Amino acid sequence: MKILVINAGSSSIKYQLIDMEKEEVLAKGLCDRIGISGGNFKHKVPGREDYKIEVDMKNHEEAMNLVIKTLTDAEYGVISSMSEINAVGHRVLHGGEKFSGSVIVDKNVVEAIKECFDLGPLHNPHNLTGILACEKLMPGVPQVAVFDTGFHQTMPDYAYMYALPYEYYEKYKIRRYGFHGTSHRYVSARAAAMLGRDPEGLKIVTCHLGNGSSICAVKDGKCYDTTMGLTPLEGIIMGTRCGSIDPAIIPIIMKKENLSPDQIDMIMNKKSGILGVTGGVTSDNRDIEEGAKNGNKRYQLVESMLCHQLTKYIGGYAAAMGGLDAVVFTGGIGENNPHYRTRVAEKLAFMGVAIDEEINEKAKRTSVEYDISAKDAKVRTLVIPTNEELMIARDTLELVSK
Repeated sequence: MKILVINAGSSSIKYQLIDMEKEEVLAKGLCDRIGISGGNFKHKVPGREDYKIEVDMKNHEEAMNLVIKTLTDAEYGVISSMSEINAVGHRVLHGGEKFSGSVIVDKNVVEAIKECFDLGPLHNPHNLTGILACEKLMPGVPQVAVFDTGFHQTMPDYAYMYALPYEYYEKYKIRRYGFHGTSHRYVSARAAAMLGRDPEGLKIVTCHLGNGSSICAVKDGKCYDTTMGLTPLEGIIMGTRCGSIDPAIIPIIMKKENLSPDQIDMIMNKKSGILGVTGGVTSDNRDIEEGAKNGNKRYQLVESMLCHQLTKYIGGYAAAMGGLDAVVFTGGIGENNPHYRTRVAEKLAFMGVAIDEEINEKAKRTSVEYDISAKDAKVRTLVIPTNEELMIARDTLELVSK
């Protein structure tokens, strides 16, 4: 069975076509700057030269048309016709409380995704646009929605509730939902396999670190707690997001700067985090690494802030779960920054975390899984490249097969 995986953003579509018999990626690519002048399209097939063109795409339907045309192209494609695509799996950011797992899309699911627009305004509308575009272009082909929030629906109420008037939860469903669920689910399952253990009984902290970052406490193979909240803004410092701050800061800045709710929201989501601390210079952690090595004090501050927050959350989650068997690093920063892993391990040495520095250095710019633990470590430290697209494809296969 061949499954097309779609991750639709506001002005982009990422895609992968996966043959599920061997879980082999046949092709993958990106439609960028949809609805904006200067659009471009990239298509990659293993073993072939990449296909890249500059092309304007007015909307997501035009972009999907380009994807399908290229996948079936005699020169650049990997399938002879659209009939070879058996199903489409879509990444959807927010499912609210309605979905604890992935679902086949029908009219009710479409309406439920719309109801979560307020909870995921930057993602859900575009995720739905991708679904509707595929439905129009591939009528009759099953569409599956895989929610970022789904994995976190196992959190106990004392972990997901906020200490606000309870009526806001009843009226508006204000609570912690968590995100990156597909990634946390994948790497925690891989961690159990690497440890040779059944997920039942395991206590793992997974750290998904990238431009957007979140940490998850996984107990018995299920989410117990996570750092992101009602939206992906809460938690640790990120590329352009501030993470958790004193809530009183918001009205203080709004009054002093005469800002509207939309303006302060934009500042916290788009102008804060690493970008904010560096004075608007960069949000890219690779720049931070290089600058910190060269003595840039502001960049060194960013590194110290991130490592401090990582240590706090990992230690806190270990306490909350009553122990810790493994720490997992994933995502662009988690997989490629041995320096952060070393600093965090040193801080958590009292818990039995210790890493082998030689192996730790090898676990960089690679797609290989590594156990970087020292031989005498009581808590294992693992580097596991995430694969959200494969998880989406697996969920899609399971639902369609039923």
